[in-house]
Amino acid sequence: MTRHFDLAVIGGGAAAFAAAIRANDLNAKTAIINHGLPLGGTCVNVGCVPSKTLLWAGEVLHLATHHGIPGITLDVASFDFASVVRHELSLVQKLRAEKYERVLSALSQVTLIDGRARFVSPADIEINGDRFSADKFVIAVGSTAAIPSIPGLRETGFLTHIEALEVAEQPRELVVIGAGPLGLEFAQMYARFGTRVTILQRGHSIFPRTEPALTAKLTELLRHEGIAIETNVTVRNVRAQDGHKVVSYSTGRPHGVEIRADAILLAAGKTPNTKALGLEAIGVEVDDEQAIRVSPDLRTTHPHIYAAGDVADLPKRLEMTAGKEGSLAAENALTGSTKSIDYDAVPYTVFTDPALAGVGFTENEQMKRLGVCACRTVSFEDVPKARILNRTEGLIKMTIHPETGQIMGVHILASHAGELVAQAVMLVRNRNTIDDVLESLPMFPTLSESIKLVALAFTRDISKVSCCV
Repeated sequence: MTRHFDLAVIGGGAAAFAAAIRANDLNAKTAIINHGLPLGGTCVNVGCVPSKTLLWAGEVLHLATHHGIPGITLDVASFDFASVVRHELSLVQKLRAEKYERVLSALSQVTLIDGRARFVSPADIEINGDRFSADKFVIAVGSTAAIPSIPGLRETGFLTHIEALEVAEQPRELVVIGAGPLGLEFAQMYARFGTRVTILQRGHSIFPRTEPALTAKLTELLRHEGIAIETNVTVRNVRAQDGHKVVSYSTGRPHGVEIRADAILLAAGKTPNTKALGLEAIGVEVDDEQAIRVSPDLRTTHPHIYAAGDVADLPKRLEMTAGKEGSLAAENALTGSTKSIDYDAVPYTVFTDPALAGVGFTENEQMKRLGVCACRTVSFEDVPKARILNRTEGLIKMTIHPETGQIMGVHILASHAGELVAQAVMLVRNRNTIDDVLESLPMFPTLSESIKLVALAFTRDISKVSCCV
């Protein structure tokens, strides 16, 4: 006998859980079908929670000897990599239990089913040989690390972000193939633990979606910490030799380069988990990267099936957008609404130290969209709290509409930039102008004053104003 639900949510991560919670709020009989990673998906198990735990450990280790305060000398007596990893894994278990397993148990209308789901018709899925039907579906099965077609890579062996969070023995030398948030965060984390790290990035920038001045500065700072960064790289092949992994690559120079390492970490993007769903049989279209095509209201090419999170061809793939998308997908599916997300007001953060964060248009994006741009960049040398903390290496850049003064983008490289960008999100989302910011009174001394200072830079020379202004 086929079991029937109002909504079937395929997946067990941020988007899927948000969909299930919203469906429960709407009193819809709901199934959540999970396969692969434990409940919570990437974020709590092998993403945000464990990686940021290790990043903080690396930052504490780094600050012990790089605080810049005269008269204070701290010696790191010992560093036990295995203990740090055990602490990280313990926190993952606790948060998974508190934020997912316990939450699920309180959802009276939601049934958990373990197994891989495959569509056998637009209204039916098969799980472990049993058939289930639903009026509506939300697909939120996430993505997995992309494995580039590099000769010898699979035979030689590599780490994805999953294995890199669980290794018991710290590698002495690590090659990171790719940059972006994952590559940069893991590179700095391991480097601060004492691993010799090399980043091999195919493109010209370590993070092309932000302001070039900010990525250039971050590249400089990471290199100063001892991380080797090569851009415009073509990895030719990988091989095992004398107990090491040898990576051969070229950078446009006449001769190729070889580098030896204990481990290779892949940070070359992700692939949506769509191949095993049977989508081709029910007319749900995917793009060339295997992501499900969706409309702004998260509807797929089949009217009763929605998709959210990494599995969908959406502008940004982030944990918080996945959660919002999942909630909206469930609501739209069950109520007939057509709610969507304004992705221009969605922030990003790369949790390096200093962190790289931003929201809205860059200068190049605004030029493409409007054909004209007004922008200012301010150094954190001009922010008193940054001087107090001896963290003046950062930059903040703001773009505004040249006619109305509306703030259209803010991009930040600074300590705690991920916290600072929250204020910028509201300015962009609410279409505030620089005059709104100039009338505000930020607390002194704080790093958040940087947002008022960069707005002030549109009207005057900020080197000639006092702290009080």
